[in-house]
Amino acid sequence: MQDGPVVTFGMGESLFALPVALVQEILDPRPVSRLPNAPRHLLGVIDVRGSSVAVIDLRTLLGESSRADQPDTRIMVLQLRPRTEQAGPLRVALRVDRVIEVTGLDDSRLEPLAEAAFIDWDQRMVEGIGRRNGTFVAVLRVEGLFDRDVISTFAARSPTEVREAMPVELGTP
Repeated sequence: MQDGPVVTFGMGESLFALPVALVQEILDPRPVSRLPNAPRHLLGVIDVRGSSVAVIDLRTLLGESSRADQPDTRIMVLQLRPRTEQAGPLRVALRVDRVIEVTGLDDSRLEPLAEAAFIDWDQRMVEGIGRRNGTFVAVLRVEGLFDRDVISTFAARSPTEVREAMPVELGTP
């Protein structure tokens, strides 16, 4: 079940969402300071109000080919819960093809991936499938996106395998 509003965003022709409570701000593209020997999905770091924030390329993280910034490209800064009580909140940014809107889903009930048989995706990465104006939207599970096992599983797949597993039925508004 997805309670509350979500930020919807796109990657290629697919639509995704994250709870708006996780999204601290949405930025226009900006120069990223590269980090030596970083994984392919870690673009580098940016300065956000005096703090260094890691920028993750969602396309690369999900096994797609990276692409140059486009006019609609955005950087979504997320504030995540700390993994331990001693740690402070963790901020990380996702580079996405476009941000669409802050909205509610048509129904608060998400369809689990097991029921959405047309998607061959790691259930740790996706909370479920919702709809907005009749269009499918994959609600991402942030904890699964940044889980090392999930990342290594997708990294081991070829871009063609990942593309075939992507929810291509998810449309744009």
